[in-house]
Amino acid sequence: MDDTQLISECKKQNKNAQKTLYERFARKMLGLCMRYCRDVDTAYDLMHDGFVVVFTQISSYSGKGSFEGWIRKIFVNIALENYRKEKQKVVYMDEIGNPEGFFDDNDSDLNGVPGVEQIPREELLKIIQQLPDGYRAVFNLYVFEEMSHKEISDVLGVSENTSRSQFSRAKMLLRKYVQTRLNEINRKK
Repeated sequence: MDDTQLISECKKQNKNAQKTLYERFARKMLGLCMRYCRDVDTAYDLMHDGFVVVFTQISSYSGKGSFEGWIRKIFVNIALENYRKEKQKVVYMDEIGNPEGFFDDNDSDLNGVPGVEQIPREELLKIIQQLPDGYRAVFNLYVFEEMSHKEISDVLGVSENTSRSQFSRAKMLLRKYVQTRLNEINRKK
């Protein structure tokens, strides 16, 4: 079933079409949610909330632009809404568990972090999740959602300079982690 048929059937609330849509996009959207939160349970909750919005709002999809892009925007908005709620509860965490998760196949560009391609994707996800909340949100929006610092400042309610600073610090922490990990890999050789 192509996207046009699938969308049409989902607009009619066809359960089989909804299941197909879910199966087609669940892994990617879970990966997106994992980048914005610290644990698997929250990511699954966000994914669930995102699909509820997709299925209740699918009639508003006009057919202009990518359907996957439309879905992705819903999930980013859900994740950012969760970030804003959590931002007031926990500003920084030094230690977290090691959640499992996925990267989108297209999300391999980590914006110039040298050696990043040698680190397994699951490890990269874990370190991104360990970034302080503000760094993580800005990093994800800039790298994965390709937003400008102006757009990020509008979405997160921070200044453009804060966005730039948090992105720079996130990259610095990622570089440090990647370099440490590469040193470990090279010692084992």
